[in-house]
Amino acid sequence: MIYSKIPKSIEQQISLLKERGMYFEDEQRAKHYLENISYYRLAGYWWPMQSNKTNHLFKDNTQFSKVIELYNFDRKLRILVFDIIEKIEISLRTKMIYHLSMAHTPWWFQDTGLFSNTQELIKTLAKFQEEIERSKDTFIKSHKKQYKEDKRFPPAWKTLELTSLGGLSRLYGNIRNDVKAKNNIAVAFGAVNHTYLPSWLQSISQIRNYCAHHSRLWNRNLPGKPKLLSNPPNKWINAVPKESEFQKLYIHLCLMKYLVNQIQPDNSFTSRLKELFSSHPNVDPLALGMKENWEQEALWH
Repeated sequence: MIYSKIPKSIEQQISLLKERGMYFEDEQRAKHYLENISYYRLAGYWWPMQSNKTNHLFKDNTQFSKVIELYNFDRKLRILVFDIIEKIEISLRTKMIYHLSMAHTPWWFQDTGLFSNTQELIKTLAKFQEEIERSKDTFIKSHKKQYKEDKRFPPAWKTLELTSLGGLSRLYGNIRNDVKAKNNIAVAFGAVNHTYLPSWLQSISQIRNYCAHHSRLWNRNLPGKPKLLSNPPNKWINAVPKESEFQKLYIHLCLMKYLVNQIQPDNSFTSRLKELFSSHPNVDPLALGMKENWEQEALWH
């Protein structure tokens, strides 16, 4: 099959949506939104509002304003989640730099003996090299100038400052399981040992990328299944999640909350999330996999 659809003007887009059953209270306002938020991006929010997904017909009383409300809710949700992930990323970077540099050397990340997969480490180091070469940060430029005879990477506390959460996650996951510092980092996060933390970081890193690229979090099926502790040492949720629940955001939010509780015990994640739902009463929390009375769980309370 050859793709044959042609572009439609904003007016044609509105006309098509009306033909399919969407109601517009203010077409001029809708035109303004569609000039600044693409039709295809908004389609992810009105998809569940369709009664016939083959012919794209909408359910009764589907309003364009409700689509925009969902879009705005999701935008605020991404901002909130990204803020929480920032705390986790900075704490992970700090712990990796500290524990591994103290236990080994400031160049531990170049020591192939500390890693399980040498080829994966080589790819990671190549990525580090790219980041260093294009960095305009003063501390990197100064290091290159002052230590130009030293052909090693800058020490961990400089090199890892340029690394993304995804890079940190891959680096941590590749550290050999018998390296004591790997367990020490996991324990500091309340993850007991190295078994669990890598899958948590992988999950959070993926969600971080969605946030960074302004992709939809609401009603998204998430990849991967993080390993959960059977008996966490710190406050957690009561019910054991079902297999299908890992596709929704809630269990991943729980992992973020668990980690940030160790980093910043007086964090405002719960109150901010509650306030977000309160300010958008038309948004169905079930689309995120939220549990009834989730805020009463020990983890969130």
